[in-house]
Amino acid sequence: MSLNPPSSNDACLSIVHSLMCHRQGGENETFAKRAIESLVKKLKEKKDELDSLITAITTNGAHPSKCVTIQRTLDGRLQVAGRKGFPHVIYARLWRWPDLHKNELKHVKFCQFAFDLKYDNVCVNPYHYERVVSPGIGSGSLLPMTGHNEGLLQIAPPHPQMAPTPPPSTSTHTGPTQQNGYVTPKQNQQQPSQQYHNNTPTWTGSSTTAYTPVGPQQNGRGHQQPPLHLSNHFWSQHHNNLSFPPVSTHPGPEFWCSIAYFEMDVQVGEMFKVPASCPVVTVDGYVDPSGGDRFCLGQLSNVHRTDASERARLHIGKGVQLECRGEGDVWMRCLSDHAVFVQSYYLDREAGRAPGDAVHKIYPGAYIKVFDLRQCHRQMQQQAAPAQAAAAAQAAAVAGSIPGPGSVGGIAPAVSLSAAAGIGVDDLRRLCILRLSFVKGWGPDYPRQSIKHTPCWIEVHLHRALQLLDEVLHTMPISDPGPVN
Repeated sequence: MSLNPPSSNDACLSIVHSLMCHRQGGENETFAKRAIESLVKKLKEKKDELDSLITAITTNGAHPSKCVTIQRTLDGRLQVAGRKGFPHVIYARLWRWPDLHKNELKHVKFCQFAFDLKYDNVCVNPYHYERVVSPGIGSGSLLPMTGHNEGLLQIAPPHPQMAPTPPPSTSTHTGPTQQNGYVTPKQNQQQPSQQYHNNTPTWTGSSTTAYTPVGPQQNGRGHQQPPLHLSNHFWSQHHNNLSFPPVSTHPGPEFWCSIAYFEMDVQVGEMFKVPASCPVVTVDGYVDPSGGDRFCLGQLSNVHRTDASERARLHIGKGVQLECRGEGDVWMRCLSDHAVFVQSYYLDREAGRAPGDAVHKIYPGAYIKVFDLRQCHRQMQQQAAPAQAAAAAQAAAVAGSIPGPGSVGGIAPAVSLSAAAGIGVDDLRRLCILRLSFVKGWGPDYPRQSIKHTPCWIEVHLHRALQLLDEVLHTMPISDPGPVN
């Protein structure tokens, strides 16, 4: 292909190919190509406007360009590949701001056919619009969703950049309490309006919990936000490492986590290890080479890939960001345009559920804590202690030194105690693992009963937690436990 940009006299295919090279990557390639093809075909009879579009896009707006117009539809929206959106927003996302919200555009003064002017023709030249941040953007408020998914527990975890301050308690009832970075309610003691105001969770009986942001910020693609690992008031107030001694004095691992990618029940590609020097890692659906702080799933091939996996992979997009904080806590931000589904014992506890009892739906833009190292260590110790006691009692029972009803030479007690002593390494390893499915959920609320039935998912092994598990296992009655990581 020539280094010179095409002109309106060139074939549509050449023009589309050139304009595709300048897209920002926020949309999947199929959608972007359909949107650009549609626009080029509409402009083929208006050569001066098509030339203006080519000039604007290929020079990144460096050269002045005219309005590029298409016919306004009845509802003002344009349909591309089965999706509807405002046309000026669609093309501004494609070529300028992939994380743009529809309320963030303001036309420049010289644009004669801007969308807001309500003419029959609408200008879609991305360089005839400026991006403005509306007052709600960047506030970091995460509020409960309303209007659908009534069976979901809807929790609004405070955004770390600006955490709400709980109102002072004036009575003994009611008020929410803050625990582990979340606002948690007193059981059944607040009306829905109060719950919305105070950012408290509400459980309505489903096995899926939902986490969502509200406000224009939150397709969450994070380019304009400060780095996740910066300290802030909320973190220092609730998670100040100085207030707790380290869980372990053992030096930290070289890699803070390993990530395995699966399609259905098949692991695809090698385990991806994230060095401790990269506390924030992005897992996305693009085809760039993986390395350091980025794991790109789009470049992984699978000869047995199903159609369901192929379709779901198109929607991973910007995926998720995982951040290791402090000694080993983990926070997650959903950067994708689609929800992700997480299995997390920490979130189970925050939702008041039994471990492994719930699947947590994380909406685009939500930023939440998904793993707490200190809590995980406590759970390990709590499970290890009865196992150790049971093993000691079992040994005594086998020796016949435990009297009591049902004891026949100590055999019956030994049988019952062996179950308590039978906590294995796999049971404890689950405490150190996060599982996350892209696009599709699983569990009692979905057709897929297991994450292994979802089209694309990842498993995150947390190495600091596995280190602690190694220490705990040496106190348990397990022969030759060996290193677990």
